[in-house]
Amino acid sequence: MATASQSAALRNPSAPDDAPPRDEMQLRPALYPAIVAADLVVPVLLFLTTALTTCMMGARFAANFSVGLPPIARDSDMFPIAWVFGHPSRLLLGMPFAATIMSILLAHEMGHYFACRRQGVYASLPYFMPAPTLSGTAGALIRLRSRVPTRTALLDIGFAGPLWGFAVCLPLSLLGLLLSTPSATGTSFISSTPPAFWLVNSLIHLVHPGAATVGHLLFHPVLLACWIGMFITFLNLLPAGQLDGGHILYAIFPRMQRRVTFAIVGLLVVAGVVLWIGWLFWAALLLLPFMRHPKTDLDPPLTPRERWLPLAALALLLLTLMPAPFTSSSLIDLLR
Repeated sequence: MATASQSAALRNPSAPDDAPPRDEMQLRPALYPAIVAADLVVPVLLFLTTALTTCMMGARFAANFSVGLPPIARDSDMFPIAWVFGHPSRLLLGMPFAATIMSILLAHEMGHYFACRRQGVYASLPYFMPAPTLSGTAGALIRLRSRVPTRTALLDIGFAGPLWGFAVCLPLSLLGLLLSTPSATGTSFISSTPPAFWLVNSLIHLVHPGAATVGHLLFHPVLLACWIGMFITFLNLLPAGQLDGGHILYAIFPRMQRRVTFAIVGLLVVAGVVLWIGWLFWAALLLLPFMRHPKTDLDPPLTPRERWLPLAALALLLLTLMPAPFTSSSLIDLLR
């Protein structure tokens, strides 16, 4: 769907006779609306607020790490406002964590954003969401302000975010592993780590055969931020609803997308009972009306080369797989 400025240009009677067809003009990046100062106000304010909240959490993690404690050692460690602002200089301790998690989120959303520009889809700048969570944020998002025109565009936009986020997260994971220290109990509240961590840790063992394995490390704040980034990537790649994985699924099997979404909801309910209660929230979220996938034109079909992209997305899903991220956090555990 063209924006108002695009429509006006397309109706211009002075356009040359050899002008490209309307559909081609709609996809031209040159027609993408220019960013003005008013577009920056909300994204910048949210970015700065999220930088503050992630620094707060990172400062607590860094302080605990420095004395050999897990990131969350006591109830007061969750969103420690009084502790941080009692000595504001403590915020400096949280900068490595904040820079890491926000870089991963920014890469993910800018992957979507630039894919939108490539495909002629009008999208907002990223909106970061500060929140009283383990990471100090509820993630980030962009808003699509025009229709996704083709399956190719949908596949490109859906896959670009996880790919860019993972590309930033993987080398930072190497840094985080090198900064972490051996521990008999590891990072206590984390139940599982993504296969990508074990892959990077195997590379470290080639250079340092005596290095500790991922399961016996006290996570440095940088590695903890990467763990959160990997988990966010895994969540987004679930093939359901309007998650990135849902976009990819719709692009390749549009008629199966709704049925697969309901199957994923059923699996998440089971996983919430036996693995992590948070899956019940995601199951409920996928049932909300705004998570229903909007229709996209099925023509032209995907090319053979484009049909390989879902396999790359599946590989990322498997590399970030964490079905039981936290220890003793299933519904069964909570009811005992």
